[in-house]
Amino acid sequence: MLGIVAAVLFFVAFLINAADLSTNHAFTSTNVMLLGLTALALHVAGIGTGWARRR
Repeated sequence: MLGIVAAVLFFVAFLINAADLSTNHAFTSTNVMLLGLTALALHVAGIGTGWARRR
């Protein structure tokens, strides 16, 4: 699930960068890309991969 979120964030960062949109300082393409990298790192670490049954 976090892998899909990371892909969407990377795509949004690409659109902001490619369209040369002027956004506020909190929503720059670099910040969106860093959020995507964080989501990807959490996905690779195994967090947010799905529901786990506990016994």
